[in-house]
Amino acid sequence: MQQQSAQLRWEHHTQRPLFGLALAFAVAYAVPIVRPDADRDVVELCTVVEWVVWAAFALDYGVRLALAPHRRAFIRTHWLDLGAVLLPMFQPMRLLRLVSTLLLVGQRARMASQIRLTTYVVGAVVGLLMFGSLAVLSVERDSPHGNIRTLGDAVWWSFTTMTTVGYGDHAPTTGLGRMLAVGLMLSGIALLGVVTANIAAWFIARFEKDDVEERRQTEAIRELTEEVRALRGELAELKGTLVER
Repeated sequence: MQQQSAQLRWEHHTQRPLFGLALAFAVAYAVPIVRPDADRDVVELCTVVEWVVWAAFALDYGVRLALAPHRRAFIRTHWLDLGAVLLPMFQPMRLLRLVSTLLLVGQRARMASQIRLTTYVVGAVVGLLMFGSLAVLSVERDSPHGNIRTLGDAVWWSFTTMTTVGYGDHAPTTGLGRMLAVGLMLSGIALLGVVTANIAAWFIARFEKDDVEERRQTEAIRELTEEVRALRGELAELKGTLVER
C-alpha cells in the first residue's frame, strides 16, 4: 500500500515537469525543420534536448515500475509506455523520438484525473496538427517530386488529412510521408469518433436529466392531485356533518 502511494505521489509530482519537458521537445523538434539554415550548434542543441526529454520519460517509466507493487502487472498494463521508451533505441531517427514522446505524453495525460476529456481531445488535435506538419515537411521538403515545400503547405495538408477531406492539392510522395499520412488519417478518424461520442453522451445525459425532472414533476402533480381529492372529501364530510346539526 505504501509502494502504491509512493507511485501515485511520484506520478502527481512529475506530471507538470514532464509536460514542460514535452513542450521543450516540441520547440527542439520544430526549430531545425522551420529553420533549415540554422547554425550547426543550434541543431546539435536541439538534438540533445530531444534525447534529454526522451531520457526523462524513460527514467519516469523506470521509477514508476520500481514503485509499482506488482511489476509484471504494471508492465502488462503499461505496455505502450514500454514500447514508446524502447522505440528510439532501435534506430536513432528524430521521427521515432517524436512518435515515442507523443505516446508517452498521451499516456501521462490520460492518467491525469484533472484533465477533462474535451481538453485532452483539443490538445491532441493541436499536437497532431503541429507535429504532423513538421514531420511531413521534414521528409517531403527535399523529395524530388514532393509538393510540400513550406510550413504553410504542410499545415494545410495535415488539416485536410486529419479531417479526411483530402483535396489532393498537396500529397506526400515518399514512403515515410505516406506512412505519416496513414497515421494522421487514422488519428483524425479516432478523434472525430471521440468528439462525436462525447457530444452524444452529453445529449443523452441531458435528455435523461430532463426525463428525471419531468418524472419528478409528474409525481409531484399526482401527489398534489391526491391531496386535493382528499381535502375535497374531508370538506364534503364536514359539510354533511354541519347540515345534520
